[in-house]
Amino acid sequence: MRTPDRDRRRLALAALCTALIIALAVPSVGALNATYQVLPNGTSYAASVDIEDASNYMFAETGMLGENIPITVTNVTLVSENGTPVDFNWTLLWSAPSAITFPSGNYTVSYISPLHDNQLQGTYLLPYNVNVTLPGMYDVRNPLLAGISQGANVTRFPDNSTQVTWNKTTSFNLRFYDQGREELLYMFAEFMIILAAILLMPFLLMRKPPQE
Repeated sequence: MRTPDRDRRRLALAALCTALIIALAVPSVGALNATYQVLPNGTSYAASVDIEDASNYMFAETGMLGENIPITVTNVTLVSENGTPVDFNWTLLWSAPSAITFPSGNYTVSYISPLHDNQLQGTYLLPYNVNVTLPGMYDVRNPLLAGISQGANVTRFPDNSTQVTWNKTTSFNLRFYDQGREELLYMFAEFMIILAAILLMPFLLMRKPPQE
């Protein structure tokens, strides 16, 4: 038996209301922003990290076992959503990462920190859109020298600067190199080819020609 048009309209309206309730009940998942600029000397970087509903921020990186490893920071600033600088207090505990405290809210934390072994990494509790910029003397395109965690997008600009981005990630890892290391790699490859040729030469000379 065919369902009356009025009943079908009621069913459609009920389905639409259910879909709206579900859409309103489930909050949209966004991502905060974290921006890193490797400085020309390659031994430090400048960072700007967005935080929301926070009253403190700890300066640390995650170790191999998930522990918090303190990092050294300078030029620390805290800016509110409207661009106004905000005062904060330092919390310094022996053998623990340093942290700053402030009134709860949404902010951007900026600082400068040293780099070690041309490697930059970060771990977050929430999804972040990460943007790392490298000056022209550094590169990440050679997989034998560089290392980039999964999900990265690499863009090389006409001025030879490089931008590496991750969308909605909770961690990233980046290892870059300079031109000197790439030249050393090519020199090593050429040396290995010459060495292989020298080692193979006696074997080739000792081979007897095929008998007719």
